[in-house]
Parts: sequence; structure tokens; C-alpha cells
Amino acid sequence: MARGPKKHLKRLAAPKHWMVDKLSGVYAPKCRAGAHKERESIPLLLVLRNRMKYALTRTEATMITKQRLVTVDSRARLDPKYPVGFMDCVSLPKTGENLRVLYDIKGRFTLKKISDEEAQTKLCKVMKVYTASNGVPCLSTHDGRTIRFADPLIKSSDTVIINLENGKILDFVKFKAGVSVMVTAGANAGRVGEIIDVEYHPGSFDICHVKDENNNTFATRKQNVFIIGRSSTEVKVSLPKSEGVRVNLTQDREMRIAQVARQKAGKSKHH
Repeated sequence: MARGPKKHLKRLAAPKHWMVDKLSGVYAPKCRAGAHKERESIPLLLVLRNRMKYALTRTEATMITKQRLVTVDSRARLDPKYPVGFMDCVSLPKTGENLRVLYDIKGRFTLKKISDEEAQTKLCKVMKVYTASNGVPCLSTHDGRTIRFADPLIKSSDTVIINLENGKILDFVKFKAGVSVMVTAGANAGRVGEIIDVEYHPGSFDICHVKDENNNTFATRKQNVFIIGRSSTEVKVSLPKSEGVRVNLTQDREMRIAQVARQKAGKSKHH
């Protein structure tokens, strides 16, 4: 019998949102155990090779990481299988690029270019608030951080803004109606909106009702929402291109048809 956790991952079993094609090999890189859950993260190798196209092969990606050329949240990460998750900031100091890992409106990982200033900070969702030994108040965040002696007003489900250089909390946003959130799981993953109201169901899942910029409302579980700002006008992170607003299928189809028509028109001009 094999002992311990599996070290391999078949390509077909890889999460859909990694967007690895199924025909170019049998296996996919499997994330190391780390700050994010396996299905909610993407290996650094895939970020460098499949997304940013800095490497053609796994060997090249490994060479890049082993030279300490890639930092995640301001720390050089040498392991090509390091799990990069939601809100992480991947930086390449040599090229001056900073990228934030977010979800697009279809719930897939997308890399959003950000400024050097924004790359200094990060939003973290508070998962648990507890008292450690010797009565030290602690909180743990969605990316595996433990912060001691935090502000006593911070509770579970709130978001803290962290300075990545020293790991200190700069600010926090309380979980309540009216705040701006991004959905991180479920059928609505990647959508951004404002919490209208929260239904509490003791013993079951609490439900959040969210309204987006187009006034479309949808419901999701409370654990699936991640606060990104105090209101829709004060969002603390730059969002991917569609700003987290999902268009309905008919609109999407019309937009695609128009795009194809524009491309055809452009080609006929060149001829």
C-alpha cells in the first residue's frame, strides 16, 4: 500500500480553472501543501509557463524559480509547485511586473497587472479568531497567516489589509450589508457586487444576497464571499477586465458576433 498523500495528479483530474489542455501529456503539476487549498490554488509553474509564457517547459520554469527571480507576496519562492492562490501577488523584479491572482467572471484564475504601490499590500479574509496560549488573541486568514494581537474589533469573515513587507495589518473592513464583495466559489465565482442582505440559518449555511453593477441580484453562501471594499465606489483592489459583472447569455452572444464581424471587416480592409 502507498503511504501518505499522493504526489501525482493526472491531467484530466486537474481543476478546470487551471485551464490545462488535456492532450499535451498524462500528468499535471500538483501543488505542494501550502497556504491555499489544492483545488483553490494554481502551481507557480503554470503561472510562469502557461499564463505568462516566460517558459516553454517545466525545466525552464524551474530554472527561473531556482534563480530567485519570482516572488509571491514579497518573498522569493524557489519551488515551481508552490501554490499561488486568490489575492496573492506574483512579482518578477527583473521585468518590473506585478500580478494579482483573481477570478474572472467565469470563476477561472486570471492574472491582473498591478502597480508597484498596490503590490505592497494584500487583502486577506479572516477565517477564525481565537485565543492562543498565554491568552494571546490571534486571527487566521484565508492564506494561512496567523496574526497575533490584532484589533479586537476584527471578527471572522471580515477582511484585513496587510502590508506584505512586515505582515502588519494596515486596515480592516467589517462584514455587513453594503460592503463590496467578490464571490470566490460556487456557481457565481468571480462576480462582484454589494451585499444587500444576509440570511442567517443556525445549523445550516448562511446565505448572502448580492447585487452587481447592472442591478442583477444573486444569492450565495456566506463562506463564498470575500470583502474587497467598504462600498462599490471604494474597492481596495484593481479588478479584472469585466470588473466582475457577468453579462447574460444573449448579450454575451451578441457581443461575440459583433467582435467577429469587426475582425472580418478589419481583414477585408487589409486585403
